[in-house]
Amino acid sequence: MKSYLGRWAVFAAGLSLAVIAMPQRVSAQETDYDLEKKKLEVAQAIEGLVADDAGLQRFFDDSYGYAVFPSVGKGGFVVGGAHGTGLVYQGGSLIGRSTLKQLDVGLQLGGQSFIQVMFFQGEEDLDRFKADKIEFSGQASAVAITAGASADIDYAKGVAVVSKAKGGLMYEATLGGQTFEYKPIGY
Repeated sequence: MKSYLGRWAVFAAGLSLAVIAMPQRVSAQETDYDLEKKKLEVAQAIEGLVADDAGLQRFFDDSYGYAVFPSVGKGGFVVGGAHGTGLVYQGGSLIGRSTLKQLDVGLQLGGQSFIQVMFFQGEEDLDRFKADKIEFSGQASAVAITAGASADIDYAKGVAVVSKAKGGLMYEATLGGQTFEYKPIGY
């Protein structure tokens, strides 16, 4: 039995690393169709989040910018990983694409899919994100969107993060270890 669990842990770790190392689609070769499809996914994610908590609309309206990842996949068994692609907006206008990656080790089990939105309070906060300088400590967490949850959202170092589970079950919900790659539209 112990040998079986060891093999499973190695398999899960390898699978998690493979997901993180997958080639990124954030590139100049991305077609107009792919971009339009991603815009639709983002619009649907925003619509669903605001439908769940109308108070969230003020963050979309008042933040300097935001990044929306409409479908982040996460899985792990001791070693875990997450991956998602999204779009970045400034003043409500699309300015770029982004890729989210996460690799972590620790107590975790399962898999899930979720929406993640990062709000940037000011220009310098969005600039840090675009320069790939946003980092989360191991204890950072996102506010899970439910009715009225927007009352608990606050900026920490100029960034506020919200998430909404789409499916699956994962014992672990921190942001530690997330990295982002930003590419302006047209590149």
